[in-house]
Amino acid sequence: MGSRKKIAAEARKEKRKSYFGATLNNYPTSPRKMRLLADLIRGMNVEKALAVLEHSAKHSSEPMRKLVLSAINNWKQKNEGGDESQLIVKTVFVDGARTLKRMRPAPQGRGYRVRKRSNHVTVIVGTKEEATVVTETKETK
Repeated sequence: MGSRKKIAAEARKEKRKSYFGATLNNYPTSPRKMRLLADLIRGMNVEKALAVLEHSAKHSSEPMRKLVLSAINNWKQKNEGGDESQLIVKTVFVDGARTLKRMRPAPQGRGYRVRKRSNHVTVIVGTKEEATVVTETKETK
């Protein structure tokens, strides 16, 4: 391996050590509906975010709640003995995934195309101190 690739690989490993998140792939709900939930919990304390998702009437709130719990458990595994009460939902983003294309019968022998959308969701959690350090470094540059 060349020295440039080795340096880049080491930088990726260091970045992965500070990544505490979880992903949900190909969930069969449109990204627009899932983004409504993502906007609700972005920047919240994880305990409050779990309470909001638990009492939400939206269909997608249950998988989003499980995803936040998974991200918290990933954080616990990497940070043994850390204080969970300081955790916040740093980043939540929803991307479009595969789209199933189906046909629906229409009048006069035509067919309408129905797009059944799905999405990928990524949740990243961290402590409040980490979030302030990241924003301070961005502002100083």
